[in-house]
Amino acid sequence: MKQIPAGFPKDFLWGGAFAANQMEGAYNEGGKGWCLADINEFHDNIDIKEKHNGEITTDYVKAAIAAGSERIFPKRWGIDFYHTYPDDLKLLGKDGLGLNAYRTSINWARIFPNGDDAEPNEEGLKFYDDLIDAIIANGMDPLITMSHYEMPVNLTLNYTGWYSRETIDFFERYGKVILDRYHDRVKKWIVVNQINLVAEESFNHLGVAEDKVENLAEAKYQGVVNEMVGSARIAKYAHEHYPDVQIGLMLCGGYDYPESHTPEDQLAGVRHNQMELFYSDTLLRGKIPGYAWRWFSEQGFDIKVTEQDEEDLKNTADFFSFSYYYTKLVSAESFKDGNKYYNNPDLPANPWGWSVDPLGLRTLLNIFYDRYQCPIYITENGCGLFDKVSEDGHVHDSYRTDYYRQHIEQMKEAIKDGVDLKGYYCWAPLDIVSCSSSEMSKRYGFIYVDRDNYGKGTNKRIKKDSFDWMHKVVTSNGEDLD
Repeated sequence: MKQIPAGFPKDFLWGGAFAANQMEGAYNEGGKGWCLADINEFHDNIDIKEKHNGEITTDYVKAAIAAGSERIFPKRWGIDFYHTYPDDLKLLGKDGLGLNAYRTSINWARIFPNGDDAEPNEEGLKFYDDLIDAIIANGMDPLITMSHYEMPVNLTLNYTGWYSRETIDFFERYGKVILDRYHDRVKKWIVVNQINLVAEESFNHLGVAEDKVENLAEAKYQGVVNEMVGSARIAKYAHEHYPDVQIGLMLCGGYDYPESHTPEDQLAGVRHNQMELFYSDTLLRGKIPGYAWRWFSEQGFDIKVTEQDEEDLKNTADFFSFSYYYTKLVSAESFKDGNKYYNNPDLPANPWGWSVDPLGLRTLLNIFYDRYQCPIYITENGCGLFDKVSEDGHVHDSYRTDYYRQHIEQMKEAIKDGVDLKGYYCWAPLDIVSCSSSEMSKRYGFIYVDRDNYGKGTNKRIKKDSFDWMHKVVTSNGEDLD
């Protein structure tokens, strides 16, 4: 009888995950252009909907760029990683936390400041040369995301973001430039971060301003189809020129529970989850599935795909990756109402309402591996929480170690189930600006960064109690969880 795996593989990757736009700062240095994240605004009033998640106009974009100090845009300064990365990587790598893998993004606007530039910005390319070299020098294997909410703003203002077919060509050129530059050191790439977040990170993701299209909902899905065509073109280029490079796709979670056992809710759950997986079905199986075409028809969307697009989409990705933060519920009614979902009242949640469901991680790992039978990486997992520095100068965060322990235990169980799980990337080992709310007070890290929502503070790095615990987990390859 074949032996069931007892633990994590010997070559398992224990990583940290970040995004350039949430940490680098230096938004106007090194020849960088404006990117979409640079106009993500922080509001004191949590009841104000974050504009960058919703529907915004070109006038809003222009006003944000022109705004003075009366408005707060924390991603413009991040945690100053652009200047502090040599010391930060030492904290995270072989002589610090002990990570052997590191995920970050390349800010598209550092390489092509306007997106449609004829030539790349050499100063931006040189910065990532130095950063990648430092990642490797600290014993970490780099995993690079090409697009993580850093589209050049010019592609929104003078085109229509991903809705414009020109953007496919601009993105393909960008992808080829960075593959040519870094392929000798970076062997694993994610083309688009959380490509299924069409609703939650609508503008950040796709850069489609509502005043430039007649049907915004349709334009978003046309945009993401264009984005998948661009992703497939990059996969083709990588496979033809650099056969040792692996191209991956990434979803945010991507699976939710039916609200009840009724047949109607069960079917709604199936159809909802199909539309969450339509992106990975397309990029791993090589064509847009029939259920997606039916859903587009029901919504009245006229999604255009050329014969060449269909050929391009046959160039599939090599691995599946996903972020995991929460699970949701779906019902027949919510599916009819634009495929919406909602919180599960039976689960605990963090202060921002994100449910905590460790068992759901094992469930998803099994579902994804059953569906795709390819290597899987968890490229984000963590829990945003409030932290404070105690009078003794330390951050006591046992609640964070409890969260990670429960999730790592379920990863172990999924490996015993036969899931080919290759790596796990915590989001984010170093406190950074929140993606969804642009605040520093929503903290994920094992290392506290002394900076507040307004960019004030010493910027000092302080190891939390969870740092030593995670170091023990990593160096024992997930065996010591006590």
